[in-house]
Amino acid sequence: MSYRTYQKRTAALASAAALAGSAVLMAAPAARADVVDVNYQCKTPIGDKSAVSPIDIRSVKDGSGYRLTMTFEKGVSSSPVELGKGAMNPSAVIRLGGADSGTVPVKGPANPEAIPANTPIKITDLTGTYTPKKTGKVTFTAGVLTIGALGTTTTCTPSNSPGPSLTLDVTASGGGTTGSSQDAAAGDGELPRTGPEDSAIALGTFGGTVLLAGAAGVLWLTRRNQARG
Repeated sequence: MSYRTYQKRTAALASAAALAGSAVLMAAPAARADVVDVNYQCKTPIGDKSAVSPIDIRSVKDGSGYRLTMTFEKGVSSSPVELGKGAMNPSAVIRLGGADSGTVPVKGPANPEAIPANTPIKITDLTGTYTPKKTGKVTFTAGVLTIGALGTTTTCTPSNSPGPSLTLDVTASGGGTTGSSQDAAAGDGELPRTGPEDSAIALGTFGGTVLLAGAAGVLWLTRRNQARG
């Protein structure tokens, strides 16, 4: 292959790769997010309470998974006494649906400011990480909210069967089996074949290994004969 032909082939491959990358980016589906009203029924140390809060769940790709953020637009439940700064610690679960199942735990920082008595408790943003176990369209729906404060626990459960606040098209982590198949083939002594040039390099390396092994064998035989003599 002439140098000019090699240049043309390299340029063509680069262009094809660029077009393929653009096609993948254009085809990647966007996440769909909705703000959903969730009617929480709360079991508190002083009795039952209820509150409705719009819930927003957002996602950011993070390696092989997604960083989820759950936001409460209105306060939930209340306390008969003031909750000092840092006295309230929230956590929740996000329920998975569609192609995947289970829950994702999320939690947030303690309240940054004091919460006056008998006022709705503003929940800080809750975050957690979701790693796909299945491939397909996955929904994310607000689940049980837990509020810890002053040594007590309040549990708030959605009672209105809220719809998903987020829908994502995901791919299961772990990748495919192409790499494993190639490694198995290489382990069986078969050289990888990705192109004429690569094959030539691989054969050259293989030939050098055989040559070194042959030289070592000759040296061993020579020393053995000398020892016998």
